[in-house]
Amino acid sequence: MALSANILIIDDDESIRAGCAQTLVEDGHRVRTAENGPVGLRLAQEEAFDLVLLDLKMPGMDGMEVLERLKKDAPDLVVMLITGFATIESAVEGMRRGAWDYLPKPFTPEMLITVVDRALERNRLAMENVYLRSVLRQRGEDDELVGDSPAMAEVSRLVRKVGPSDATVLLIGETGVGKELAARAIHRASYRRDRPFVAVDCAALTESLFESEMFGHVRGAYTGAVETTTGKIELANTGTIFFDEVGNIAPELQVKLLRVIQEREFMKVGSSRRVKIDVRIIAATNNDLLKDIRNGEFREDLFFRLSVIPIRLPGLRERGGDVRLLAQHFLDRFRAQRKLPVTGFSPEALEALERYPWPGNVRELENTVERALVLADGPVIDADDLSFYGPTGLREAADHAPGGEPEMGHLARVEAREIAAALERFGGQMNRTADFLGINRKTLREKIRRHGLASE
Repeated sequence: MALSANILIIDDDESIRAGCAQTLVEDGHRVRTAENGPVGLRLAQEEAFDLVLLDLKMPGMDGMEVLERLKKDAPDLVVMLITGFATIESAVEGMRRGAWDYLPKPFTPEMLITVVDRALERNRLAMENVYLRSVLRQRGEDDELVGDSPAMAEVSRLVRKVGPSDATVLLIGETGVGKELAARAIHRASYRRDRPFVAVDCAALTESLFESEMFGHVRGAYTGAVETTTGKIELANTGTIFFDEVGNIAPELQVKLLRVIQEREFMKVGSSRRVKIDVRIIAATNNDLLKDIRNGEFREDLFFRLSVIPIRLPGLRERGGDVRLLAQHFLDRFRAQRKLPVTGFSPEALEALERYPWPGNVRELENTVERALVLADGPVIDADDLSFYGPTGLREAADHAPGGEPEMGHLARVEAREIAAALERFGGQMNRTADFLGINRKTLREKIRRHGLASE
């Protein structure tokens, strides 16, 4: 599916403005026009454009001055100069000052479309490079939903069904069930598959960083803002943005996210320019959002915007024989990475894996297999190589009592102790405790509830 661009034409010649606008609109683009430099600069302040067609010779403020002002406010903006034969030298000088190319008069509609398409492709590649530089690691082809249980067959069916649409999806499930994998599978099934997929960890977004991380900021927006940055929403433009654990966004920030979803535009911190976006939205949560709505912790209107198509991902204990399938999948991946000769599991190891209740779901199974692979001495992983987080911390598989849900493990006890100490230090003040621990208030409340600690 073709994606249109937002284009600004600045030219004092009405016939050129009208002709270019008609050609570009017919080619599927959105177009704004300005009869002089000041009007064009005002439009560029109010709205973000993918491309500017700029006449060099205009009365009053000439194109060179307009170019400098445009590039100062938006260094990555693609500017195409329109020039007559007599001003070719000026056009070359304009390219030295940041213009992408020039289009000599007279030109045909076909020539205009060709150079615009080329410029927009350059812009798209530049944005993808920004996106790739911003991501330190990306999962590869192992991003797939593994499992043939009835529960996972239903999830796979829904993913295939909703993928080609542009509908907003809410993935619901416990921590570790693979919500991001499902989001990536939906992205790969869509026409946006070759565009960016940007994941946002909402639990890690503090109130003070939310707008800058999500929307980016302009140079000088605040102390320390030494250069203009691109936010995650803009990085995801034309692709998919995934809001992981969206239920952890503070109520005062939810309204800002709702506005972006409704209007499909935003402004960088410190800027008055509106940036339009074309992005698919997928969100995920392990919270009971309907309960949060009743408690006044989550906006009802945001919930209904996000849950156009809700998909529940089952816990690993609901997936039957998928434990064996997933264990072998992870083993094959890790042994290829580590060049180790371990090829499978003993019957006793498989029985232990299937007996364990997996409170941490697929993520815990993945970690368990990697740990066992490193510890294994022979060509197969035996039950003695397996260890789980049980009542007293890391336990051998043989010592793990079958059937029962494990009590609080070592890591959970450490977390509970640290939270209790922080609460005591700050006299139970939730905001100060959350800031000290580096989490948001909602996450702190959830951890207090989970560990049975005294709250506010």
